[in-house]
Amino acid sequence: MRIGPLSLANRVVCAPMAGISTRAFRDILRSFGAGLVMSEMISAQALVYNNKKTWRMLDMEGEESPVGVQLCGSSPQVMAEAARLVAEKGADLLDINMGCPAPKVVKNGEGAALLLEPLLAAQIVKAVTAAVGIPVTVKMRLGWQEGDFIAEALAPRLAEAGAVAIAVHARHRSQFYSGKADWAALARVAALAGVPVVGNGDVFSPQDAAHMLRETGCAAVMTGRGMLGNPWLVGDTVRHLRGEEIFGRPGAAGIIETALSHLEAEVRRNAAWEEDAEAFAVKALRCHLSWYLKGLPKAAVLREKINRLESAAEIKELLANYLEGRTRGE
Repeated sequence: MRIGPLSLANRVVCAPMAGISTRAFRDILRSFGAGLVMSEMISAQALVYNNKKTWRMLDMEGEESPVGVQLCGSSPQVMAEAARLVAEKGADLLDINMGCPAPKVVKNGEGAALLLEPLLAAQIVKAVTAAVGIPVTVKMRLGWQEGDFIAEALAPRLAEAGAVAIAVHARHRSQFYSGKADWAALARVAALAGVPVVGNGDVFSPQDAAHMLRETGCAAVMTGRGMLGNPWLVGDTVRHLRGEEIFGRPGAAGIIETALSHLEAEVRRNAAWEEDAEAFAVKALRCHLSWYLKGLPKAAVLREKINRLESAAEIKELLANYLEGRTRGE
């Protein structure tokens, strides 16, 4: 698949997820075969203002291509300046967030609020496209509230402004993440956009991904919540779309091995930015560890204990003892 001049190995794209899509997680997703990984949502204004925490989120040193960076903002000028900084850091693709439903984002006229400002949305795409030499894409929702389908008219307009692909979460802003994704509406956007559309919403299995592609005519599929605690979904989806065998999540030992590798990688990646990288990583990874453990026996007890631990060594010991107990049949 191609996104503008960028060639992807397959049609599986991993969603940009705020607070989730860190460098460590992207590396794991890439190891499972993702065609494209994306950064977490980054504030353009904070980047331009040289905020240290925001620059840490832009950690791409030595990262394997392709990697995309998602920016959030409402000023064409600020977005263009931030896009230049992102391109200089080595991003292969720049994505503009027009879908985040969070109140703290939309109250600033950013994220999904741009669905209500089509002229401004197009101006942002045009300014960012003019500022960088890498492909520019947009991630958006179907509309602001159920019953309106802003994306059908806005997607072609953004393509005309310079977006080379558009990812569409097939829900409205008012739904947040509830209800069912509207794949029929997604199909209409894909038919009208004039550029490749990446479908997002309710992809929780490889079969879901194949069904979405067949039903909507999307060029690629974007995995989001379905890969939380389950990066194996990415590899299985890649294989399923190639007609190959899928394997599902491994047993407890395999799950815990990946979870601990994720934790160790997060500690290493934060070492250059945080005085207490381990404590920072442990706190940041608690949600991921909870997702990894979901479905395992005694997962609730493990989660409660992990939330009280402060070191990677303590977590490793806890999970090693858990596996040993499983072996003994406890």
